[in-house]
Amino acid sequence: MTSLALPQSARGRGQFPAITWRSLAHWVILLLGAFIMLLPFAWMISTSFKATGATFVMPPQFVPSEPTLDNYATAFTTMPMGRFLLNSLVVSLASTTLMVLNCAMAGYAFARIPFRGRTTLFYAYLATLMVPQQVTLTPLFVLMTQLGWTNSYQALILPGSFGAFGTFLMRQFFLKLPREVEEAAFIDGAGYIRIFFRIAIHLARPALATLFIFAFMQSWNNFLWPLIITSDKQMMTLPLGLSSLQGRYTTDWNVLMAGTVISTVPVLAVYVFAQKYIIQGLSHTGLK
Repeated sequence: MTSLALPQSARGRGQFPAITWRSLAHWVILLLGAFIMLLPFAWMISTSFKATGATFVMPPQFVPSEPTLDNYATAFTTMPMGRFLLNSLVVSLASTTLMVLNCAMAGYAFARIPFRGRTTLFYAYLATLMVPQQVTLTPLFVLMTQLGWTNSYQALILPGSFGAFGTFLMRQFFLKLPREVEEAAFIDGAGYIRIFFRIAIHLARPALATLFIFAFMQSWNNFLWPLIITSDKQMMTLPLGLSSLQGRYTTDWNVLMAGTVISTVPVLAVYVFAQKYIIQGLSHTGLK
């Protein structure tokens, strides 16, 4: 591959790698993809700081001429934003924690504990991934109604506490754990439960962090199930609260974008906190 003409000093030993037309094309495609992906996010932040009437001016303005924080103040005064945030945090953290624990235990059992029909049961459990969520909504709603759990935290948390994908992810990780570690623990008199909580769960931190991020984002952005199971405004989560800002005929986009920016902050915080574990966890589970 032909290299681009670079100064000899720039291609010295231990400095810059040779730039080829192919690598340059890759960089251009990656930068173009990053720009397309970040453009809606940048427009959302820009709109949240614009005054009313400045959203759809032509030509579009990415940097507001008169930035204001009134949209954020309006988002907190026109609806119980604090209550929506609290509900989303409680539901997302509780359901994610339960899912990580349940999937880790199920994945360890499917990977390490021999029992009759283990493989068949695992593939049957995995087949539930093919069932659309809409199919399970009606029986799940009937069950919650019979239990008297509508407009409650347990109805928002428990259905999201299990997942076949999480179990598959954790099983793939536990399959790669060295047998010698487990055999040494058996010799010391430990059982499967003790090995799981004392050894396996600590070695699985990258996979657990990866599953935590995926489950938290799914729970935080969940809209359909909270819409069905809650009618009390005090129990609504943030996605439902943001939908109330969209009117039938008009929508205050500036306030809606301000609320959306607020809703993305916790997800970004979780991602930044655990991002170093994502690639490590996926590489250990074989999901590259």
